[in-house]
Amino acid sequence: MSTSTPPHIPHARDVQRAADQLWHAVTGGDEYAATEVVLRILDEGAAPESVLLDVIAPVQGRVGEEWAANRISVAQEHAATAINERAVAAVSVHPVVRTTATRGRIAVACVDGEWHALPARLLAEVLKLRGWQVDYFGAQVPTAHLIAHLHNARTDAVALSSSIATRLPTAHAAITACQAVGVPVLVGGAAFGPGGRYAVLLGADAWAANARAAADRLAQSPLPRPQPDHQQFDDLPHLADQEYTLVTRNSVTLVRTVFSALEDAFPTMRSYSSDQRERTAEDLAHMVEFLATALYLDDEELFTGFLTWTAQILEARDVSARSLPPALKLLARELQDFPRAVRILKAATCALTTAPSTVAGTTA
Repeated sequence: MSTSTPPHIPHARDVQRAADQLWHAVTGGDEYAATEVVLRILDEGAAPESVLLDVIAPVQGRVGEEWAANRISVAQEHAATAINERAVAAVSVHPVVRTTATRGRIAVACVDGEWHALPARLLAEVLKLRGWQVDYFGAQVPTAHLIAHLHNARTDAVALSSSIATRLPTAHAAITACQAVGVPVLVGGAAFGPGGRYAVLLGADAWAANARAAADRLAQSPLPRPQPDHQQFDDLPHLADQEYTLVTRNSVTLVRTVFSALEDAFPTMRSYSSDQRERTAEDLAHMVEFLATALYLDDEELFTGFLTWTAQILEARDVSARSLPPALKLLARELQDFPRAVRILKAATCALTTAPSTVAGTTA
């Protein structure tokens, strides 16, 4: 009979304390302190999955919130993310984490063009803890490369991650391509909208709100095998009007035209520095890209949400968001022969000018 003291299983307050300590480590740029935090709580008896999802994941979410509120810089956000990735790596090689694969095989990847890889990495580690054999491919995985892997491996399912909504057309192509070779697809990430509304629209076989929910869903029952003759157009028949295709194809011209006209529509821009003008051009490019995505999905709420979020980001940085309604008006003028685009732009303008912020009333 052993006389050793059983390991202490940390309480919720211990997990929260570890998250607070990790936050101070990542924002202080101290990767050694960060890894010490997660290794110590593992040694104290915390479940590895809890360390990943209740310590590291919330800290990463807070990093994004602090960047949006302009309390940390882009450089600090990138550095904090890199340190969190080191913390995940430290957890993944701890002796208590070693598990034998007893279930099937899952491919975990980010959609091509999606560089936010940490959510997918967290899912990959959780699935390994749950007994799956995991092929983790990281950020920005070209669909053709993913399909080549599926042809050469006996994969039970693909888990696709995307945080940026503008990657949804690419995600749709990846979903359809995986299904065409008989492999079902589970998707997750902020890009797929509240409650996974876009996952359903794009024909994914399953959606999960987070890594824990994804692992639970995969453990519950096998995903249904997809129909091999499914086509992208079957999901989105509205694309027949070609508005998405034409806006995407002419996006550079649209940005250039609106930028040139914006100085007259928004005279404040005449006093902008070269750096401010460059940022304005970038904002217009993002605006057109999100408009194209909204056209792809035929969902004006996606574009409206992006515009109101953009206004909040600008105001948090003491940059006037008053240029947004004039820019929307100029875009609508250029796209006057595109009824769906005009409808989406008008909805966004209405949302901006009725919002309780400094943007309201700017089109009068």
